Amino acid sequence: MDIAELRDRILKQDRRALARAITLVESGRADHRAQAAELLEELRGSGREALRIGLSGTPGVGKSTFIESFGMFLTAQGKRVAVLAVDPSSTRSGGSILGDKTRMERLSRDKNAFIRPSPSQTHLGGVARRTREAVALCEAAGFDVVLIETVGVGQSETVVAEMSDLFVLLLAPAGGDELQGVKRGIMEIADLILVNKADGDLKATATRTCADYAGALRLLRKRAQDPDDFPKAMTVSALEEQGLSDAWGEMGALSDWRHENGHWDKRRRAQAQFWFLEEVKQGVLAQLDSGDAKAQIAELATKVAGQAITPSAAADKVLKALDIRKR
Repeated sequence: MDIAELRDRILKQDRRALARAITLVESGRADHRAQAAELLEELRGSGREALRIGLSGTPGVGKSTFIESFGMFLTAQGKRVAVLAVDPSSTRSGGSILGDKTRMERLSRDKNAFIRPSPSQTHLGGVARRTREAVALCEAAGFDVVLIETVGVGQSETVVAEMSDLFVLLLAPAGGDELQGVKRGIMEIADLILVNKADGDLKATATRTCADYAGALRLLRKRAQDPDDFPKAMTVSALEEQGLSDAWGEMGALSDWRHENGHWDKRRRAQAQFWFLEEVKQGVLAQLDSGDAKAQIAELATKVAGQAITPSAAADKVLKALDIRKR
């Protein structure tokens, strides 16, 4: 693969080249990983920057419908939008359905939109390990907004905050008990809570639910990266495409404030450090899956089960064999 040619085609906003590059960064082959690292380094100085929006929500809340309506709204404003939709992978077969492109039929036909479903590969929070690199590729390809759809809601989902500029939590209308089903951790990282399905018979319920969340947000500790009125809760209807303009306005206001007050660059630098450390950790874990280490671990695991050695001593042997601890 000619990396220089692929780089040039991505910078010229070639969609097929972008799709090929994302396939490359998602590959686990050692030669592909080396090529991916080279490509990302070549694109590092492109100077292009997108607004990265992480989006999560409870199952059935209408994430795909919202993303399609919101994406169509943005492309109508002249924005180029990339959607990285992470599908859950089976823990038994390892397979994924990858049906997001089918569910977003209108947006998938929009020339200013790019939709890429990816398998979560059982990684923490449903965010594929290489999604961060796919985001960087989309930025280099000149997209203005990158939407990162994640799987489910829970404490582990906070990992999406490490690859996005804004985090949006999408919720459905419900009674006050709905608050019990949302983890405090994810509430604390949300920049904007959108109560979807605020239409028809559910409109009044959505309004009440929004008020519940707004009250809950006021009880959370103040964050340095927020202006006085953030985080906040709002109602939207993806089906009727209501409230999308207001939501986009709030996202823009928050990102502008963070730019002006130095939080944007500071956050991006912190994210780069976070992913550097993650790469180191993943590299160490990959060594444990190699042939020799795997055999040693299996042998020691049998001894630990038979109480012939303590778990701590067995682990120390493995780490010393990997030169992670001094012999």
